[in-house]
Amino acid sequence: MELNRPAASGWLTDLENAADRALPDFVAGYFAMTAGEGTTHREGLRDWAASRFVPRVLSGGLIPSTATTVLGTPVDTPVLLGPVAQATAAHPDGEIAVARAAARTGSLLGVSTHAGVPFAGIGSTGAPWWLQVYVMTDRGLTAALVERAVAAGARALILTVDLPTLDTRQAAFEPSRWPDRTLAARGLNLDDLADPADPASRDRRTTAPDVGLDTVGWLASISGLPVVVQGVLHPDDAVAAVGAGAAGVLVSTHGGRALDRSVTARQALPGVVAALDGSGAEVFADSGLRSGADVLTALALGARAVFVGRPQLWGLSAGGDDGVVQVVEGLTTELRRTMAMTGAASATSVPSGVLTSEGRSGSSS
Repeated sequence: MELNRPAASGWLTDLENAADRALPDFVAGYFAMTAGEGTTHREGLRDWAASRFVPRVLSGGLIPSTATTVLGTPVDTPVLLGPVAQATAAHPDGEIAVARAAARTGSLLGVSTHAGVPFAGIGSTGAPWWLQVYVMTDRGLTAALVERAVAAGARALILTVDLPTLDTRQAAFEPSRWPDRTLAARGLNLDDLADPADPASRDRRTTAPDVGLDTVGWLASISGLPVVVQGVLHPDDAVAAVGAGAAGVLVSTHGGRALDRSVTARQALPGVVAALDGSGAEVFADSGLRSGADVLTALALGARAVFVGRPQLWGLSAGGDDGVVQVVEGLTTELRRTMAMTGAASATSVPSGVLTSEGRSGSSS
């Protein structure tokens, strides 16, 4: 189903097309959904792809290392698997299949508040994982969900702050309106805490409209885990989040699903990194990365690692955990080759000079 979705290139396009063939139109439409006219999503793809590199030679057979750490957790690749809703609509095993892929590739996954599988099943795979948190109107319910994730082995929390309201255009794609409701997963790990069939419980599960800086410290205190704030695009917001106790920020437009015509993640990343210089906080990026070259761009601009969302769903839809493995390994292989061609020895210390000066500025026409 086509919906404001410029194609990726090469093998990833093939995977996207295979996913389209495997999915019902309403599920493919939900995965492809963007805010407004899709401007932020299209420009996000364009801006990552606009980066240009300065090749280096005579490196003596450089073999780059893609290994790094994220909030202290060792990973073999900086290509991480972002939290996505409705993964069970892509494959019956949902996040468990994604976790198996993360374990096989030495990656890490984020798990949605609305995951369609038990946290314990994700934890049993041995893959490192972080819980993505939508703070609900009932803070006690949020705390109970977080405690359940901590007990199942979550290593960090991703506090999503960039979707205080839903674009009216997106409402038509919401799982509550799917013709086959059996495919929709809306928070299995919450169901025994707040029955979704009970109108009062549905109100308790609604995303809270009043999330503020105090929420960062509250989540850290009830979980004992580091908190990453997702949806940060302004440098001042990044500084405020870290000042409130965040261990990191995720520069993100929510895959172009938040505010249409916003600055893109690629454009915002350099300013956020500069603002947090010396703070000790880690910076991550997502939204529109579709190649190993895009990943190297993010690392060169100061990101610790990146998350991929839609490509993960394409792989999951087309081939379960094998398909997700293909995504992580494919992007990591491309990253390693681009590193070798630009003289970047390690993913932990990519020099900004691998990019042209225009590429480092984040400007785009």
